[in-house]
Amino acid sequence: MFHSKAITHPRDDVSRTSDLIVGEDHEFIVPVKSIRIPEDMQLWEKSEAYHEYLGFVLALNEAIRSKANSLKAVQLSPAILNLLEMLEKLNKLINDTPPVQQPQRYGNHAFRDWYRKLKDQAFDLVQSVVPERLHRAVPEIVFYLTEGFGNSTRIDYGTGHELSFIMFLCCLFKIGVLVDSDKVAVPCKVFAKYMDVVRKLQQTYRMEPAGSHGVWSLDDYQFVPFIWGSSQLIAHPRIEPPMFLDENIIETYHHDYLFLACIKYINQVKTGPFAEHSNQLWGISGVSNWTKINGGLIKMYKVEVLGKFPVAQHILFGSLLPYKVAQMPTGGRKVRLNLMPPSPSSVTEDTATASSFIPLNEK
Repeated sequence: MFHSKAITHPRDDVSRTSDLIVGEDHEFIVPVKSIRIPEDMQLWEKSEAYHEYLGFVLALNEAIRSKANSLKAVQLSPAILNLLEMLEKLNKLINDTPPVQQPQRYGNHAFRDWYRKLKDQAFDLVQSVVPERLHRAVPEIVFYLTEGFGNSTRIDYGTGHELSFIMFLCCLFKIGVLVDSDKVAVPCKVFAKYMDVVRKLQQTYRMEPAGSHGVWSLDDYQFVPFIWGSSQLIAHPRIEPPMFLDENIIETYHHDYLFLACIKYINQVKTGPFAEHSNQLWGISGVSNWTKINGGLIKMYKVEVLGKFPVAQHILFGSLLPYKVAQMPTGGRKVRLNLMPPSPSSVTEDTATASSFIPLNEK
């Protein structure tokens, strides 16, 4: 389906039930954590879940190349509208759960109340997105949703939570709720709305970054919006890499591009010179074009997020994203997206690597 190896089989009409990735006899299961020790990382990186997830990220990365969030000519499907409505309900739930007065500056305990409300309503929320004939999938995919908004014990949020929400979206494609024609709207509309919600959570409840590496990390909370956002900016007629630090560019275009929305948020929550508090991003501004930035960020994501045990140990595996060695797709397997990404190993050598983002000028 979303394997990170290139696939050439044409996509059939997804309106036919027989073409869905899961059949009527598919057995859904409650997903569990399977990566318990660092040695388990070897199987994770060979697993079907890894290749499906990475392939999904890369497929959507290609789908939104040079496209803005506005999508003025695109009619949003009922599934997309339902997801946006679901996220808006979670947004309003923040308004209904104000922070409490407490001596600690960070980690407002009211987040635990908000998270409890999320878990209490999650099943119904997912059912509102999934058609009745697929309600049997809800007990599996609902866990990817609830894990996508932070940890209620530590009151923190990081790239592992972001990963869980993207896995939730991936599962919706795999069961046929989302289809090929939704692949642009998912990052540009749904994920953009998700970003609004988690940023509001971070600010309202003063959530700690989960596993932050400080100034040397790409960002305290997110990673994928930088990947998808850099793809959006490829071949932009005005915005070249050095310009994403320009305040006028940020203010004018942050609604249209995920990357610039991230920069705007960083400028809102951090003080001091950008080169000091966000050194990795400052280094990216010296790379010559967005294509190289996009390729470099994908490589960096594989190493710094997917390849890190502290992140991977929290990943949930079920029937849709299984923790078993991947078998490359054959002609008998149904493919939900026309557009399949190239293999990560096929990225050309002139693509920027993570280390090339550190200095101002590209190597």
